[in-house]
Amino acid sequence: MSATGKLFSHKEPYAVASTEELFIRAMRENCAFHYGRNETYRHILDEAGFSPEQLKAEEDLARLPVLPTLYFKRHTLFTLPERRLIAKVTSSGTGGKKSHVGFDLKTLWRELNMVLGICKYHRLWSAKPTRYVIFGYRPRKNSLGAAKSAFAFTLLAPAISRVYALESSESGIRLDMDGLKKRLIRYAKGKLPVRTMGFPAYTYFLLRQMKEEGISVKLPKGSMICLGGGWKQFYAERVEKEDFYKLAHEVLGVDESHIVEFFGAVEHPILYTDCRAHHFHVPVYARVIIRDVDTLAPVGYERAGLVNLLTPAIVSMPLLSVLTDDIGVLHKGPCPCGCDAPYLEIRGRVGVKDIITCAQGAEEFLKGEGR
Repeated sequence: MSATGKLFSHKEPYAVASTEELFIRAMRENCAFHYGRNETYRHILDEAGFSPEQLKAEEDLARLPVLPTLYFKRHTLFTLPERRLIAKVTSSGTGGKKSHVGFDLKTLWRELNMVLGICKYHRLWSAKPTRYVIFGYRPRKNSLGAAKSAFAFTLLAPAISRVYALESSESGIRLDMDGLKKRLIRYAKGKLPVRTMGFPAYTYFLLRQMKEEGISVKLPKGSMICLGGGWKQFYAERVEKEDFYKLAHEVLGVDESHIVEFFGAVEHPILYTDCRAHHFHVPVYARVIIRDVDTLAPVGYERAGLVNLLTPAIVSMPLLSVLTDDIGVLHKGPCPCGCDAPYLEIRGRVGVKDIITCAQGAEEFLKGEGR
């Protein structure tokens, strides 16, 4: 079995300390794969004076050239022929631009093993029939990654029903807050658990509106509020987690222990799930480097900077080291939940004009190639 296969079959999803050597081997293996088959990626590494063989220790990860998410919003960079891609997703878009990411069968198998392990660890699987309320879009062919992720979430427990906050109409996308309120009030009178999933902003707006209207219910035992996708364009209206938890308990009767948040990116399809202390621990399948916003030099633990996400998971595209526009801090712990893996705190976002990366060289190369 390959090093990457072993990594994604690991039975302890947060055993980061004991998988350092395996992770480096998997990254070197994946880097060599793309270097040998993707001309554009090979040129990017050559221009940076980097080769796969240089990945020998953890400190070498920071030297691997990073590609920003913005790069994938402007270019496709497939290593495999598109005919071998059996699933495609797009990001939510920055300034109207969207990343287009495709996955082959081997990558999807790795992703499945990852989801099985992480969801088992966080006890998200259930055999009890469940009603789902999705604060997002109904998934369609080649739809947004967030929409497909939300639908995949509904497979963690048998779905009796699925309703969506965002629906397409002749006039565009419609946010059906009134319909969701009526559903939640009706579901509270039943016995089946309810799981909500989707953008925290929409979830918060509904909770706030229900409180303003004097509406409070208690969802059935086992109900959960799950959040994913970030606050996006509503980041200025973001509330503290403690205030969100308090509001959720007041309006829907859901305790903080039954509120779970996810973090991820289309360009880095690794599942980050918060623990009972609401920390995003880094799983064995990935590593996180925080970089200085001006120099891009690694800043280590407990200092804020741009979030650089690394994983050897993807066969179809060279997504080994991706630089996001998120501002975050990597903490070493310890964590009250008992997990000793480092955890990531997301503090905000920067504008795409503020991100300067080695992808500029790749941009020039692509222009020279007439792409």
